[in-house]
Amino acid sequence: MRALPHGKAITIVRPGPATEDEYGNDVPGPPTEIEVAGCAVEPMDGTGAGPNEDTQGRQQVISGLRVFCPYGTVIHATDQVRVDGELYEVYGKPGPGAGYQSPFTGSTGPVVVALTLVTG
Repeated sequence: MRALPHGKAITIVRPGPATEDEYGNDVPGPPTEIEVAGCAVEPMDGTGAGPNEDTQGRQQVISGLRVFCPYGTVIHATDQVRVDGELYEVYGKPGPGAGYQSPFTGSTGPVVVALTLVTG
């Protein structure tokens, strides 16, 4: 899949190399931001509402998106993805790593990643 001319730009937020805190524990370093243009974004469920849960008197809402990125985009399960100003977690393993390529025609498919956002 090539970048979609009318697609959305997303930002992959990748944790930086591990550093040590004052107690000698490994902590993620400063994140690296990678902008990817030409992506298709759709809600995971038909309404975009996602499941709701009442936890300790607070209303928790879980929203999901599915993002189709151009062939060759690298997204790790430990990355976060910013879409329209909201920072989503990668849900599961993005697949496949570089997208599909047809052995018959050489045409390429998208890299598909599921995202979740928990609020409340």
